[in-house]
Amino acid sequence: MPNIHSSGPPDLSPAHSVPLLPDGRVLLDASQIDRMIRRMAHEILEKNQGVKDLYLIGILKGGGVLAERLVRIVRSIESVDVPFGTVDITLYRDDLSSKSSPPFLKESALPEPVDRKRIVLVDDVLFTGRSVRSALDLLMDLGRPSRVQLAVLIDRGHRELPIRADFVGKNIPTGQDETVQVVLDPGRECVVVTRKD
Repeated sequence: MPNIHSSGPPDLSPAHSVPLLPDGRVLLDASQIDRMIRRMAHEILEKNQGVKDLYLIGILKGGGVLAERLVRIVRSIESVDVPFGTVDITLYRDDLSSKSSPPFLKESALPEPVDRKRIVLVDDVLFTGRSVRSALDLLMDLGRPSRVQLAVLIDRGHRELPIRADFVGKNIPTGQDETVQVVLDPGRECVVVTRKD
């Protein structure tokens, strides 16, 4: 059973952010990202016919920041607080045994049970689908949601599992030799693609 804290989501402030990858090409800027997130929030509300039993859960770390942004926009539209939590999938990863160092747990933070909720699982980038599968395994260990949907800011393709997002900010075709980085820090929001060495 994952370690769940109910005191609220973890600190997702920019102090925990990673530095921008060098020599990357910026595909999206702050205004484009903001428009995409606002559109996604409206789509989530439309598909779920409002906020009844809605619960947004971000996959740490990038998905947590994105989920928090979506929750703020939903609140501004509906004038209702929507539950928001985060999940740390580290111990659910299928490549855990291949890691040379022990995993660093950020710990999940879910203020409410997932049972009978309409969960919108949120991540910044959808790639192979393995992170989403790990998050689904974790959710199923916690309870029985009435529905689970997936929202991602960037879908870069190259799926290895039959996983498809319900809400997508933008589809960006990429090569296997490229890395996609989403930065959602205030004042330096962007999506950067960098070729691996």
